[in-house]
Amino acid sequence: MTGANTFSVSGYGPERAGLSRVFARDSVTRRLDWPILLAALALSAIGSVLVYSATRNRNEINQGDPYYFLLRHLMNTGIGLALMIGTIWFGHRTLRTVVPILYGASVLLILLVLTPLGSTVNGAHSWIVLGGGFSLQPSEFVKITIILGMAMLLAAQVDAGDRQYPDHRTVLQSLGLASVPILIVLLMPDLGSVMVMVIIILGVLLASGASNRWVFGLITAGAVGAIAVWQLHILDDYQINRFAAFANPDLDPAGVGYNTNQARIAIGSGGLTGAGLFHGSQTTGQFVPEQQTDFVFTVAGEELGFVGAGLIIVLLGVVLWRACRIARDSTELYGTVVAAGVVAWFAFQSFENIGMTLGIMPVTGLPLPFVSYGGSSMFAVWVAVGLLQSIKVQRPMSA
Repeated sequence: MTGANTFSVSGYGPERAGLSRVFARDSVTRRLDWPILLAALALSAIGSVLVYSATRNRNEINQGDPYYFLLRHLMNTGIGLALMIGTIWFGHRTLRTVVPILYGASVLLILLVLTPLGSTVNGAHSWIVLGGGFSLQPSEFVKITIILGMAMLLAAQVDAGDRQYPDHRTVLQSLGLASVPILIVLLMPDLGSVMVMVIIILGVLLASGASNRWVFGLITAGAVGAIAVWQLHILDDYQINRFAAFANPDLDPAGVGYNTNQARIAIGSGGLTGAGLFHGSQTTGQFVPEQQTDFVFTVAGEELGFVGAGLIIVLLGVVLWRACRIARDSTELYGTVVAAGVVAWFAFQSFENIGMTLGIMPVTGLPLPFVSYGGSSMFAVWVAVGLLQSIKVQRPMSA
C-alpha cells in the first residue's frame, strides 16, 4: 500500500513512471538525433511515392501489380529501420571489436559475386540472386566495413593516448585494408561503387588528422589509376560510352545519351511546382529508364517541380548537417572518423545521383540515399544512420 500511495501522491501511475524512464534526460530516446532520423524517414516516405509513380504502369516489371514496388520499398524501409535499431543497441564501440569478422564477411560476399552465384544487372556483375525476386548487392555493405575498418586502425593509437595523430605506418595499413575490397569491386566492374569508396577513404583520412601528404598522394594515385584503367581497357564498353556521353551530351541522343537526355527533359518540364503526382508525361510514358532506382530524382523534378526536388535536397542537407555535428562533437577519434566516413559517402553519392540526372555528372548507376528503390542500398544507409545515432547516444552527457 505504501508503494501505491507513493505513486498516487507524486502523481505518477505505473504507465507514467514507464514513460518518464523512456523520456528521461539520459534515456536513449531523448539522446537520439531526431532531426537526422525524421529527415531520413521523410526521404524514404517521399521515395515510396516516387517509386510508386514510376512503376504503377510498368506491367513488364511490376508483375501486373501496381503496388508491387511500393510495398517492397516500404518493406525495405521497415527492415532498414530494424537494422538501425539493432545497430544502436549493439553500439559502434562494440562493433569496433568485431570489425575483422565484418570485414572478412564482406570480402567473402563480394568474392561470391565473381563466382557463378553472381548476376549481371545493367552491365555490372555485382549482384547475388537470392530467389523469390530478391537479390543482394554486397558492395553496398563494403562501404560500411571500409569505414569501420579504417576508423578502427586510424583511431587505435590516438584514442589510447599514445599519439596525437595516426602515424604513416597506420595510414598505410588502413589503405591496404580498403584496397582489397575496392580491387575486387573494380573487377565486377562496379565503377560507381569504387568512386564512392575512394571518396570515403579521403573523408576518413581527413577526419583522422593524417598527414595531408597522404590525401594529396591518394588523389594523385587515383588520377594515375583512372588513366591506367582507361588505357588498359579494363572498363566495359557501356561504361566508356557513359563517359563519352557525359563529355559530349549531343553524342548519339537516341543511344548512349538517351538516359541523360530523357532525364533532363523530365526535370526541365516540371517547372516550379511540377505537373502533379502521377501526371508527368515522361514518367507516365515510361521514357526514362530505371526511373525507380537510378533516376528516381527525375520523378520528383517532373511531378513535384523545383519545390519538390528542392525539398529532397534540403532533407539530404539536414542529414549531412546533423552527421557533421555528430562527427564534430564525438569525444573519441573513432566516432569522429566513422561519422566523417558516412558524411563523405552520403554527400558524394547524393551529388553524383542528382548530378547525373541533370547532366553535370556521368551516369554511374548509384542510387539516391533513402529515396531510390533497392534493398541493399536501403539497408546500408539505415545501418549508417544507426552508427551515427550510436555515436550520438554514447557520447557523455557533459560533452
